[in-house]
Amino acid sequence: MKKKVLAVLMVAALAVSVVTGCGGSSSPSKSGSGSASASGSTSAAAAGGEYAMKSGSTTPDTHPYNLGMNRLNELLQEKTNGAVSVDHFGSSQLGGERDLIEGLQLGSVQMCCISTAPLSGFTDSFLVFDLPFIFETNEQARAVMDSDVGTEILNSVEDQGLVGVCWFENGFRNVTNNVRPINKPEDLKGLKIRTMENQMHMAAFQIMGADPTPMAMGEVFTALQQGTIDGEENPVPIVESNKLDEVQKYNSLTGHLFSPAPVFISKDYYDGMPEEYQKAVMEAGKESVEYQREQIDEQTASGIEVMKERTGMETNEVDKSLFKDATAPLYDQYIKDESGCVNPDIYKRVMEVVEAN
Repeated sequence: MKKKVLAVLMVAALAVSVVTGCGGSSSPSKSGSGSASASGSTSAAAAGGEYAMKSGSTTPDTHPYNLGMNRLNELLQEKTNGAVSVDHFGSSQLGGERDLIEGLQLGSVQMCCISTAPLSGFTDSFLVFDLPFIFETNEQARAVMDSDVGTEILNSVEDQGLVGVCWFENGFRNVTNNVRPINKPEDLKGLKIRTMENQMHMAAFQIMGADPTPMAMGEVFTALQQGTIDGEENPVPIVESNKLDEVQKYNSLTGHLFSPAPVFISKDYYDGMPEEYQKAVMEAGKESVEYQREQIDEQTASGIEVMKERTGMETNEVDKSLFKDATAPLYDQYIKDESGCVNPDIYKRVMEVVEAN
């Protein structure tokens, strides 16, 4: 009982800390990076066995988060002869991302795939991913996630009851809007762009002249439809699966942020498993990563074509160096400044991997 009370207090503290914390979000939205109505589990194989885990995410069922979790379940059942399984629920059916974290701590949920946004209240390790243009390619981002420093970041919340299993991803975030193509930072001037409630994300758009307007993802379609906002920023698979092209004309491939997606298992639940099953969970997670990345790559490429055919949405490439230069002052603010919030050692080691790739 004491452990459950402590977990509730920890999550409450997180909700407070991220209001003022660097890069944090100020409201426990249930929509995360994307949402869509769905019913039932998205598991490809029936979940059951001695250890039948329940897992959640906030993205639509067809999103690569969920496809990756389904693959993890298949591999896990193969490795344990059906003794361990994962019944995965997308579309925020088990709650928002902070609800999922709390569920892992309290034991009502055993696994989850989330963004890094709600983790800033626990540790400063994940904040490095909120720096704009820290990665230029998928290869760089994946090299970091696969590296020793990536593993260290993933494991940095184990003392909070979250055991890192593997890194999935959501891809690069791009700007979409209904006013004009974005070719240079100046094109963002005056546009109301929906962002996550993340201090560093908002600062990046402010410095480029936009008016960052944080709101829950579930409100974005209607806000675009009614003209409350001019645009938003998300990876292509999120834009396509939420049909945001129906209320926007332009998709500009700014690639300003890369979105990793850690997969966690409840520490209490994991510690209660036999060692052979713990090993199987970790192996299944790592082996499912390649498949999940393939799904991201495929949906990113196909999503652009789907939206073009469906609504005529226009997609344009940009000179990313212009945007990178425009947001460069943020690095001094968030890393070099004594009041900055990005862990400087983590940043240094991440950049060593980036520069080698």
